[in-house]
Amino acid sequence: MVVSLTVMPSPHEALRGRKKPTAVSPRHFVNGHSTVEPFPGGFQLAMFAMGCFWGAERMFWSIDGVYSTQAGFSGGFTPHPTYKEVCTGMTGHAEVVRVVFDSAKVRYETLLRAFWNNHDPTTAMRQGEDIGTQYRSAIYVYDAQQRRLAVAAKAALGAALAGGSSAVTTEIRDAQAFYYAEDEHQQYLAKNTGARCDLARGACAAVPARA
Repeated sequence: MVVSLTVMPSPHEALRGRKKPTAVSPRHFVNGHSTVEPFPGGFQLAMFAMGCFWGAERMFWSIDGVYSTQAGFSGGFTPHPTYKEVCTGMTGHAEVVRVVFDSAKVRYETLLRAFWNNHDPTTAMRQGEDIGTQYRSAIYVYDAQQRRLAVAAKAALGAALAGGSSAVTTEIRDAQAFYYAEDEHQQYLAKNTGARCDLARGACAAVPARA
C-alpha cells in the first residue's frame, strides 16, 4: 500500500493503536494547573488544529482566562496513538490543542480569533513547511454554540477571500476523543527554550531535532 501524507486513511487502513492511555504530567509546566480531568466546575473546553501543536499550545496558554492547555491528537481513528504513529499519516489524527477556559474571563470568540489570526486556513493538509494530514486546519466543537460561532467565522473569512484563489479549508466537526501526546510534547516550548515554532510559516525546530 502506498501511503500519502496528504490523504486521509480509511478506518480499516488506520493503525490499530492501543487501549492504554498515554501518561502525562497532571500539572501544566507553565501555570501549574491541572492537565487531566476533572477540571474545575464551570470551565469549558475548546479544541483546535492549526499545524504544529507546540506553537499553537504556547499561543493559547498565553491568553488571559485560559486555565490549561494540552497537546494531543484528535479527528482520526487510532486510539491512543504515539507521535511517531501520527507522523506516518496512518492514524487520521490532526495535531491539536485542547483548551480549558473560563468563559467568565475569555469568550470563545476570542479563542477563535486567535486561531484564525495565527495560521493559514487556506492550505489543505499543510502549514508552511509542515506537510501532512496531521497539520490540517480544524475546529472541533463541543456544543451547538461553538459550532454556530465557528461556522459563522469561517463563512465571514470565506466571503472576505471571495474573488481570490484561496479557499478556507478548515474542517469544523463535533469534538471526538482527545488523545494526549507524550509528556515530552506537553508545553514543549516552555520546557525547551532553544526550540522554535513559527506558526505563520509552519516552521518548528526541536531540541534535539524532531524525529
